[in-house]
Amino acid sequence: MQEKRIAIVTGAGKGIGQAIAMELAREGIVPVIFDFDEQAARATVQALADAGVETIWQGVDVSKVDQLERAVEVVEQTFGRIDILVNNAGVLSTAWPENLTEDEWDRVLDINLKGVIFATKYVLPAMLRNGYGRIINISSNAGRGGGIGSGVAYSASKAGVLGLTKSLARKYAQKNITVNAVAPGPTSSDIVKGYTPEEYQKISASIPVGRFGTPEEIAKAVAFLASETSGFITGATLDVNGGIYIG
Repeated sequence: MQEKRIAIVTGAGKGIGQAIAMELAREGIVPVIFDFDEQAARATVQALADAGVETIWQGVDVSKVDQLERAVEVVEQTFGRIDILVNNAGVLSTAWPENLTEDEWDRVLDINLKGVIFATKYVLPAMLRNGYGRIINISSNAGRGGGIGSGVAYSASKAGVLGLTKSLARKYAQKNITVNAVAPGPTSSDIVKGYTPEEYQKISASIPVGRFGTPEEIAKAVAFLASETSGFITGATLDVNGGIYIG
């Protein structure tokens, strides 16, 4: 019997990340929880345990490269392999140039973009040794067609995720490592707490299907790209956005 695949999911303590972890578990994958919020992360670990999946949590701020490196080492030591990486951790920013500060720009790019490439850097050796890997990067509709209700740093960071995805996909395709992105449209998760009620209503009205997406809908898309059946898909962006961007 094949060993269960091991997946690292960043930002898995709540929202989309938690939904991804739970969906991967339903598909027979063991999700490892990376999140700096201990209470949220432990809640996800407990929910997985209640579903019969034993895993671990690592307290990781993805903007801190040394923390990512150490956490990935712990996963390898614990499970002996890393098969899947879901770069989900992210932060919303609604600032535009008129009120954007250097600190805000750095914060958003460090979490949303730097965290993606360095998490990837540290899992790649394990994937290369095993001759198998699935990397799924969570971008955004804002990275595809410009933000609606999100600011310039957020849109730039999520567009950067798409560029990384394409570059990495070309580099590692012959190593049986696929790299894809999921670009959610507006989704009902903690990240939208940055919107005012008026902004939330305006965005809902702009979505062709007439509503925000759910974390579970995003998780289903991620689970497909993490699966064995997605091996001929790499460098792609899967839009899950209710029709708000079609391109």
